[in-house]
Amino acid sequence: MTVFSTEARRTFAGNYPEVPHKLPHALGQHPLLELDALAALAEMLPASSIEYNFADLPIGVDGKPDPTGIPIGETIRKIEETGSWAVLKNVEQVPAYAELLHSLLAEIRPEIEAKTGAMLKLQSFIFITSPNGVTPYHFDPEHNILLQIRGSKVMTQFPAGDARFAPDEVHEGYHTGGARELKWRDELLAGGTEFPLAPGEALFVPVMAPHFVKTGPDSSVSLSITWRSDWSFAEADARALNGVLRRMGFRPRSTGRWPATNKAKALGWRVLRKFRKPPAG
Repeated sequence: MTVFSTEARRTFAGNYPEVPHKLPHALGQHPLLELDALAALAEMLPASSIEYNFADLPIGVDGKPDPTGIPIGETIRKIEETGSWAVLKNVEQVPAYAELLHSLLAEIRPEIEAKTGAMLKLQSFIFITSPNGVTPYHFDPEHNILLQIRGSKVMTQFPAGDARFAPDEVHEGYHTGGARELKWRDELLAGGTEFPLAPGEALFVPVMAPHFVKTGPDSSVSLSITWRSDWSFAEADARALNGVLRRMGFRPRSTGRWPATNKAKALGWRVLRKFRKPPAG
């Protein structure tokens, strides 16, 4: 079965890697993405691959929200009524989900590699959310396509690389081991673009584009397929070096977005990181 049509691939090729856009998909109600299957998946994953909390959150949060205390399997099976938000991380560690991830990305591999080179660090995440849930304001370090499977949601996305929405200092802190939560201010909203998603629709999210998500009146299941590139790793490493320079009292120039390579600063961080590691043994 082909999930991304020829027209969808053409649209993707014309916008990747920097322009957010919607795509149709034909994944449908895949058996691996039904609630019972997802509950069983969550119960077999290690605790480090599961994150869940109450779904009734503000757009901006400080630190991690409180857990619900409801077991993850019950949370998912009764997602309509548990008032929860859950993400299953790195589901590709289970062979059936790895096969699904790889088959989806194989369909658009030529379009990806024509722009950003080899696909690296392929990962997949599944989001299960109760009605009217909120995923707070944040950014992610991967190239990402979010496929809506069940229910509806609206993602509000903000321009990647614009320090008004994600200050350089937050990026630098994240890429040297800190958090990626962003400070929300209501005046930021005017700079965002809303992307409503229904089943059969997908959304491309550029690397480190700030966003928040609100689920519709029914529970939601979304599949996120992600990958990295040499370019995305170089930007991350360049931001890490900028963080070091800033702590030394300098005011480093912000990193460039694609197609800027950021190679010099990335190499500097990689050399510095090598010498900062404690010796083995």
